[in-house]
Amino acid sequence: MPSVAEIPVAHTPSGGYGDEMPPPVLAGCDDPLVDGAPDLRGTWQVVSAEVGGEPVTEHPIIGGVQRVEQAGDRLVVTSGGVIHDMRCDGTLENGVHDVMASDFTTHIDVAAAYEDGVHVLRADGAHEGVTVTRARDGEQMVWEYAGLFTARLDRLGD
Repeated sequence: MPSVAEIPVAHTPSGGYGDEMPPPVLAGCDDPLVDGAPDLRGTWQVVSAEVGGEPVTEHPIIGGVQRVEQAGDRLVVTSGGVIHDMRCDGTLENGVHDVMASDFTTHIDVAAAYEDGVHVLRADGAHEGVTVTRARDGEQMVWEYAGLFTARLDRLGD
């Protein structure tokens, strides 16, 4: 079985990956999660969202699906045409170096870490100050996106 260090870092293909998710990046890797990492592994679907603390029934993220892979300190989120592959060690060097899902061209550099059982992303450069988190709340995942929305996701299947 390969370790996380042996698997090349994945990036979003030009123009995004299209309508069908590519195969898992960390397939076959069974490195145990590092201490403090919430177990976010699985394919998740947004079932509800809040904007400004108020529930919304119509929002582009509702119904969205994301796959989260984890092994060791590595985490890969595949969703909305992008593949964000990172080491969660708090450094910009090992974080996300990819493109935004909004246009598949705007470059982003993001540091990733696990803090108090929460996956935390902090953008650098033009997007500095943008923070995205993912955490478990019972059987659900809570995804907070830079103050723009908070979403609750249910795991699909096992």
